Amino acid sequence: MALRACGLIIFRRRLIPKVDNTAIEFLLLQASDGIHHWTPPKGHVEPGESELETALRETQEEAGLKASQLTIIEGFRKELNYVARKKPKTVIFWLAEVKDYDVEIRLSHEHQAYRWLGLDEACQLAQFTEMKAALQEGHQFLCSTVA
Repeated sequence: MALRACGLIIFRRRLIPKVDNTAIEFLLLQASDGIHHWTPPKGHVEPGESELETALRETQEEAGLKASQLTIIEGFRKELNYVARKKPKTVIFWLAEVKDYDVEIRLSHEHQAYRWLGLDEACQLAQFTEMKAALQEGHQFLCSTVA
């Protein structure tokens, strides 16, 4: 059975996206271990937790962002399936916008750095094909949806 994890693709907007699509910036966290890969906050589902509860808990643990500081974007849910450490893994992401553009990010010990990045830069840092696709689909969804 695949490991299940959930997370949030967190973003902020500098301007109105319909006018300037480069206004969308994604939050990526750099892992402290392994290959120091960059991803949105995510983690394993705990017993008794819903998938969205997991995503919100992990976001608070890893980036210091509380649910009250975020707006979950309706209509977007992306499931990634891949192999991690020789085991199948499923990760589900939702889109979430920070309510305050200048919100403080507080990293846990699991991460050593964070960056707000436009789509192209975020995809370059993300490395993994599945994560790049999730960022691209999230960006396309945001640009085609009335905010």
